[in-house]
Amino acid sequence: MISAIALTGVLALSACTDSSAPTADETVAPEAEVSFEAGSTMAALNEAGKITIGTKFDQPLFGQVDGSGDPQGFDVEIGKLIAAKLGIPESGITWTETVSANREPFIESGQVDIVVATYTINDKRKEVISFAGPYYNAGQDILVLAGNPGGINGPDDLAGKPVCTVAGSTSEKNIAEYTDQITSLGGYAECLPLVSAGTVAALTTDNVILAGLAANSGGEFEVVGNPFTEEPYGIGLAKDDTDFRMFINDVLEEAYGDGTWAAAWEKTAGAELPLPDPPAVNRY
Repeated sequence: MISAIALTGVLALSACTDSSAPTADETVAPEAEVSFEAGSTMAALNEAGKITIGTKFDQPLFGQVDGSGDPQGFDVEIGKLIAAKLGIPESGITWTETVSANREPFIESGQVDIVVATYTINDKRKEVISFAGPYYNAGQDILVLAGNPGGINGPDDLAGKPVCTVAGSTSEKNIAEYTDQITSLGGYAECLPLVSAGTVAALTTDNVILAGLAANSGGEFEVVGNPFTEEPYGIGLAKDDTDFRMFINDVLEEAYGDGTWAAAWEKTAGAELPLPDPPAVNRY
């Protein structure tokens, strides 16, 4: 784990790797030759040949571990793109599970280098960390039992009704404007048994997360399909590491233009959702 604050030595201005194409186990080729300013986070990570990325392990389509324990999804592919532009192969990535409540603490403590985890950019979070991106625009929606027996068509229909979401998430804050009967758990999949049993009327979070959960439910659940917020997903990194933030923004914009962002979507979330337009990067 490398932190820009912890850099004390003089780092090489450039570094090279021998790889110019993915190995049999890789989907994104690391850059064969990259050069970074000495003392930058990019130079430190490149020289180390490794990066620690926080992501969700229970989010179908965006970040979910497979049978081998390896995370798969759109967020994971975005993380691989960033690592590749640093000259780091996929074998040099350490994936650390992050949940909504620990994303900022993991970044602040240096436990991870970046977080790519359905992470909504907002001003409160920017008080303690920085964001690159956004790389996707989601919207909060509602998941209910198939057939929607409760007739829930939007957040106003949840007034006075029990709802489940995840502790520390933007969704938890947003839904509190409509009901005070909120069950906040550690992961969104933990809410599904409560919806199934009728203990809560619905699960609410971002539409793309709900789409993945519904798709994996065998038809037990459906998404209302009426987003009521805008949730720009960004890459979290250490506060005020401007050079690293701008580097990641450059990576995203290049991926928009050369088709790798679209390819990452089609490989993952595209199994259930149409290809969206990439959002404009916010270089604040």
